[in-house]
Amino acid sequence: MQIHNLKRQHKNKKDRLVGRGGKHAKTSGRGGKGQTARAGNKRRPELRDIIKKLPKNRGYQFKSKKKPFKLNKDKIISKEGKIETFSEIRKRLGIKGRHIVIK
Repeated sequence: MQIHNLKRQHKNKKDRLVGRGGKHAKTSGRGGKGQTARAGNKRRPELRDIIKKLPKNRGYQFKSKKKPFKLNKDKIISKEGKIETFSEIRKRLGIKGRHIVIK
């Protein structure tokens, strides 16, 4: 057996090139002329520009901080010279997640 008698088992495949004419001819699958037919066609979506123009809502505001629970000094119960803590006031009055302001 000599080199000129050898044959491949599989045919030689070539890499495909995109947008270089080929079997599609003329525009090779890129449509007509213009911006979309050119190389590097990356247009910015219009919706993104609209979103970018809107102002950002900065920070996170807790709803509980907006409306504090006002409590008078005479409503606080003191036992044996100790003043009632905030957690005890919350349990007694049934306040959940509100900022307490003592006047």
